[in-house]
Amino acid sequence: MLERLELIKNATLYVEGIIVQYIDLDFYLWLWWLLTPLVITFLLPMTIGVLFYMTSLILYIYKLHRQRLRAAYERDFWDGARYTVAAIWDAHGWLWHGYEIEGLENLPEDSPALIVYYHGAIPIDIYYFVAKTLILKNRLIHTVADNFLFSLPGWPIIAEALKVIPGTVQTCSAILRDNNMLAIAPGGVYEAQFGDSFYHVMWRKRLGFAKVAHEAKVPIIPIFTQNLREAFRSVSWGKKYWLKLYLWCKLPIVPVYGGFPVKLKTFVGKPIPYDQSLSPEEIRDKVASSIEDLVKRHQQVPGSILRALIQRFWNFECAEKSK
Repeated sequence: MLERLELIKNATLYVEGIIVQYIDLDFYLWLWWLLTPLVITFLLPMTIGVLFYMTSLILYIYKLHRQRLRAAYERDFWDGARYTVAAIWDAHGWLWHGYEIEGLENLPEDSPALIVYYHGAIPIDIYYFVAKTLILKNRLIHTVADNFLFSLPGWPIIAEALKVIPGTVQTCSAILRDNNMLAIAPGGVYEAQFGDSFYHVMWRKRLGFAKVAHEAKVPIIPIFTQNLREAFRSVSWGKKYWLKLYLWCKLPIVPVYGGFPVKLKTFVGKPIPYDQSLSPEEIRDKVASSIEDLVKRHQQVPGSILRALIQRFWNFECAEKSK
């Protein structure tokens, strides 16, 4: 028995010697400690995907039980589900980003308008904006999304309930003529992937939104969300290679990281009235200047994640104005 215990002890010491000799445990522990924050920052964007599928699940449940609930509503049977989903997104925005809107009074009460916004790496702000507008103003903002989203599982029911469309000039104009508000990000996926913390407007030569406003004869309302690029960022390395891939496949292939609980605040600019004398090119340039002005007034560039986190507790903008 003693000999067996001695053999086990010697074998254990031998194995420990091999581990110490060939594997530096301190190094691997240090490496794990170093990489954990990096892994987390790439995993956090998945929470947005989880919220989308929670939204899809809620809407499917509501659709399956609509016969029981329809009697409770005099209008569209989607209304109950929309307000439930809006409440979830509004709560997330308040808890995670202290989300606020300034200038909500610039949105019309009962007339159409085209809302144009800067597209972040993940346009989390427009989700919060649509939710809060529905809750506070009782108006659902229709939104335009990229075509690739409509091939994702679960997306069609979200699009059906929340009025998300691929968006041609004709369909967008029809929505506005029906007295709705419609939100468009002219920069789209390109601006989302290749924008940076300097918040340059990256619309290239896109004129679709300007043609929509011109055809529907509606005002344009520019909006911008402070610290949007600090909440989620696309990787900055290898941009020219990512650009080549994007131009080839037209899909959002640039990795996104973040999910940081930074302060987000959306600023709604003054409406730009419809002017029949302006060409689509002139409309585009005028709206781009309005977005750039909102950035200049409300965003310190380059953006800083640390500063944006501190703004959850200390408003630099207000502090500077009080001096």
